[in-house]
Amino acid sequence: MQLYPAIDLLAGKSVRLTRGDYERVSLSSDPLDQVARLNAAGLTHLHLVDLDGARAQQPINQAAIKAIRQQTSAFIELGGGIRNLVTMGQYLTAGINRLVLGSVAITDPDLVAQAVTQFGPQRIVVGIDVRSGKVATNGWLTTTQQSAMDVMQTVQTTGAQTVIVTDIGRDGTMQGPNVDLLRALQHTVPQLDIAASGGIRTLDDLTALRAAGIHAAIIGKAWQTGAIDLNKLKELEDDDADQTNYSLP
Repeated sequence: MQLYPAIDLLAGKSVRLTRGDYERVSLSSDPLDQVARLNAAGLTHLHLVDLDGARAQQPINQAAIKAIRQQTSAFIELGGGIRNLVTMGQYLTAGINRLVLGSVAITDPDLVAQAVTQFGPQRIVVGIDVRSGKVATNGWLTTTQQSAMDVMQTVQTTGAQTVIVTDIGRDGTMQGPNVDLLRALQHTVPQLDIAASGGIRTLDDLTALRAAGIHAAIIGKAWQTGAIDLNKLKELEDDDADQTNYSLP
């Protein structure tokens, strides 16, 4: 299982939201200090979200993102406010390794297909954010009438290979991931690799996700609060690498 510690950016700071609520901000920190901690632990992947960008539907935290890119050699995936091919090209040229397309995957799946064709499926993934069974967009501020399964089936047609599924109701709550939802999605659409996001609190949660066939996980508040020790995350990542030749970029 590939592990992605997460840093969510709001006004240049690293924050955690509870259930996607911009009015419920906690753990405001210097993202560069957090990146230094990840580097020291030897973790090699990082999940970044431009929360301002997601809400504004355009990139906002480019300065912070650039500074993070300069401070680490980790594989960085980035989402939030990425709505056109020009922005995608700029981020990829600036050294971001992979982009997460969220709202645009709902409103314009043809653009996702174009992005996959132009940049490759290893550099473009789709983010599906679920609230009470329905997919949310625009920084989780708008809830659509589409289910996660509806969107997963559409994603298959774009050529994308990986989907990040976030249960908004569990995000930032430390209540555990929605394993049942993730297992059902992975079983129904096995052609897509699912990365789990939302609610992960312990190493046991990661073990449960792995048993459900999930290939990657994004960990936010748990690593930032110390509920999951970074050295333990590194050990788990190394153990998985030793046991399989499978590697999700």
